[in-house]
Amino acid sequence: MCIRDRFAVLIFYPFYQGFKISFTNWNGFSQSYDWIGLDNYKRMMDDKNIATVIKNTFIYGFGSTFFQNLIGLLYALLLNQSIRTKGLTRTIVYLPVIVSPLIMGYIWYFFFQFRGGALNDIILLFRDKPMNLLGDPQVNIWIITFVNTYQYLGVAMIIYLAGLQSISKDYYEAASIDGASTWSKFRNVTLPLLAPSITINIVLNLIGGLRLFDVIVALTGGGPGYASQSMSTLAYRTYFATQDAGYAAALGNLMFIIIVVVSITALVLLRRKEVQS
Repeated sequence: MCIRDRFAVLIFYPFYQGFKISFTNWNGFSQSYDWIGLDNYKRMMDDKNIATVIKNTFIYGFGSTFFQNLIGLLYALLLNQSIRTKGLTRTIVYLPVIVSPLIMGYIWYFFFQFRGGALNDIILLFRDKPMNLLGDPQVNIWIITFVNTYQYLGVAMIIYLAGLQSISKDYYEAASIDGASTWSKFRNVTLPLLAPSITINIVLNLIGGLRLFDVIVALTGGGPGYASQSMSTLAYRTYFATQDAGYAAALGNLMFIIIVVVSITALVLLRRKEVQS
């Protein structure tokens, strides 16, 4: 089977089937279903919870991207120096990447959970009542963002470190001769030459954050209610919990559009910055 045929079988056909199902009332199990046109998409527009779910999806995407790139770059700058524990630090930071996201979510669940959680065991030393952090809609989405950032910032670190090590020292020597400060070297030499690494990291982090699923399931299950649902978890819940495959397919198509538009827009804008640099 050639590459074109594999693409058609493994990517195009499932995408076509998902697109087609979104125009039906299929429950995900029966042998028959009816064509209902745009009803699923109209229902999605009328769903009062969609705004919350889309907002959460963007928080996971952009929040994780911001923190992964910021902390990953700081680690890369640190590890680009001559320090004794460079190898150990790099290993420790990258280690969470090899853990399954679902397992990572459960590890942190036992830390944040209301009853018996490690964090609340510490809190109870100073106050009478534990804190229901995973049940607080104002807090749980940021806990999810933190866990996702913690797990994947090692990827950003490695990409930035590779970018830093590819920058010739001649540029810094020339800047030093001109009397440039450390901040000036970073702003005018390091950042412009790191532009390709920044582009790769931001696009990868956006795609990963916008489709976040495993960590949400492990930590909150999308609750309470729809408070921490993302597009992917809502589609999953709709398909399996309510047996509404047609509507789940419509949600999946919306998520696909969001990811494509955001990632391509980011790629185009960052590529332009690379050229200008």
